[in-house]
Amino acid sequence: MRTDISNWKPLTVSEINKLFSVIPIHWCIAGGWALDLHLHKQTREHSDIDVIITREEQLIAYQYLMRDWMLYRAEDGKLSLWEDGEYLNSTNDVWVSKSDDSPWAFQLMIIDTEENSWTYKRDKSIRRPMAEIILKTVEGIPYLRPEIQLLYKAGGSKVREKDINDFQTMLPTLLPQEKAWLKSSLTRQFPEGHDWDKFL
Repeated sequence: MRTDISNWKPLTVSEINKLFSVIPIHWCIAGGWALDLHLHKQTREHSDIDVIITREEQLIAYQYLMRDWMLYRAEDGKLSLWEDGEYLNSTNDVWVSKSDDSPWAFQLMIIDTEENSWTYKRDKSIRRPMAEIILKTVEGIPYLRPEIQLLYKAGGSKVREKDINDFQTMLPTLLPQEKAWLKSSLTRQFPEGHDWDKFL
């Protein structure tokens, strides 16, 4: 089990794209990098890099990645080795490094799907067709749609300062339909209201 959670030397976006473009799965870049890819510029420093894969395709991803990487499942605040052939039923987060003492290179965020639709883990009634949740840069790099990424940032138990800053950076660029979807999704998760409602 590893405890060096701050030991990061993340891959670049282009390195992630090169690594995952040969794996026959649905994938895309998420987190702050997804928002920056949408804006076509880097707006802040990123301490890590997140890659989304689907739960149903996790073992395909594992078989490709395990050749050169070590994968650790993150659950209940602990990092333990993801064993060959082990199907992760509830784990949503996997940390990846070259060896058992090298820096973390990227995180896998495992999403759930149902009938070709993504489902939001915090409220399964919030969903979008898989074909809609991924956008691509002009170079063909896939990334998570901004309004969905912002929902993940807004929907956590604690909204971090960088999440608020990311929202403020993205807000002027969001299309009316993107704002409307984010607002309706936040209302569904937080019927009592959310701090971001007044901006949408």
